[in-house]
Amino acid sequence: MKTIKLISLYIVLCATLLQSSCKKILEIDPPSNSLVPATVFKSNEVATSAILGIYSVMALSGFASGDSGSISSLCGLTADEFIGYNPNLLPFYNNQIPADNSALTALWLSIYQRIYTANSILEGLKDADNISLATKNELQGEALFIRAFCYFYLVNLFGDVPLHLSTNLQINSQTSRMQSAEVYKQIVADLKSAEDLLSENYITVERIRPNKATANALLARVYLYLQDWTNAEFYSTKVIDRTSLYSLVALNDIFLKNSSEAIWQLMPTANSNTNDGNLLILTTTPSLVSLNGNLATSVFEVSDKRKDSWIRSITNATGTFYYPYKYKVKSSATVTEYSMVIRLAELYLIRAEARANLNKLAISIGDLDKIRSRAGLPLIADTDPTINQTELLKAIVKERRIELFSEWGHRWLDLNRTRNADLILRPIKSNWQSTDTLFPISKDEITRNLNIIQNDGY
Repeated sequence: MKTIKLISLYIVLCATLLQSSCKKILEIDPPSNSLVPATVFKSNEVATSAILGIYSVMALSGFASGDSGSISSLCGLTADEFIGYNPNLLPFYNNQIPADNSALTALWLSIYQRIYTANSILEGLKDADNISLATKNELQGEALFIRAFCYFYLVNLFGDVPLHLSTNLQINSQTSRMQSAEVYKQIVADLKSAEDLLSENYITVERIRPNKATANALLARVYLYLQDWTNAEFYSTKVIDRTSLYSLVALNDIFLKNSSEAIWQLMPTANSNTNDGNLLILTTTPSLVSLNGNLATSVFEVSDKRKDSWIRSITNATGTFYYPYKYKVKSSATVTEYSMVIRLAELYLIRAEARANLNKLAISIGDLDKIRSRAGLPLIADTDPTINQTELLKAIVKERRIELFSEWGHRWLDLNRTRNADLILRPIKSNWQSTDTLFPISKDEITRNLNIIQNDGY
């Protein structure tokens, strides 16, 4: 156990030190904090520490951390969820992101660092004769899942991206951008392999290491984005049907550690609650982000319990500022909340949308009403049972906006995948251009690899 903690601490410490200097990271390919020493693969326990190290780093800082440079924050700004105040965040809020923006560079790097670590683990496990087959399968499944998870966000934020499937410097330093369709093929392949390798149940009482259902959940989301409605319905059903493991819980209990709604969570650092809560809960005039007032005051239906449970405000001499209150604890030595990555409500909404597109309207309404019922809203099955497909899909999109606001950039990604970004954002974003649906590739990355071509509009 002591060895595991030391290895995990080593990985986290390296990440912290290296992320303090983006320039230095760019000069090292692959990043040194992403390579797992061969000695790690000498025993089950120590090999497991390499995977645990990935989760620790993800929770600490970077794209998955819930802090101001995370996907949740940056995509909330580029959509219509957050208002930005910090000079480094304002370009996201204004949809005028320069390619040399440090938050952009850090986002790109932190995702690829996790990919490199996953690749390093996969390579190390190939010849790890001292690792039991069960442990090897589990770790391979988790590494494949992490790689797929990272590429899902890369392809949706940046479009075509370099596809790195090894730690080979010679290959990776010259890799061009792979077409999005090919990246998606790799994501699906990784997730299907992960599904075969991962355990049915969680390895521990925590829900911080993906299991088979976690791979199914991400597959359902991927197929939704690919408009493969049949597979989106199939894989979301596989998760929803695991009623002994997953259930919708009370609104104020969703983000608690080990909530039965959680499909995958990240554990905060010791003696601390989530970065999400620390960033978003306001006690004074915001210096980073706050919730868009229109979302806070005009989007929710009158009887929606989520407004009272999930939104708060502060008022001072400067004005009134709203903030998400999904996470209830800003900072505390007693950890009561974990950062939510994937949860059951999303799977109901995925299945509702897939079924609506398959013209299975009655059962689509049933899925949507699961979410509305918890929110204390009238059921569509009662108020509008003959709703047509077009209106039902609009209702599902609206429900996603409300249920998933401030979480993992869902609103931004939904606007883009449904091709509604121009329609929704142009009237409220004075600088909006159609090319803003993709982020620019980091200038440093283009300088480092001359085969990388910048996105249009930058």
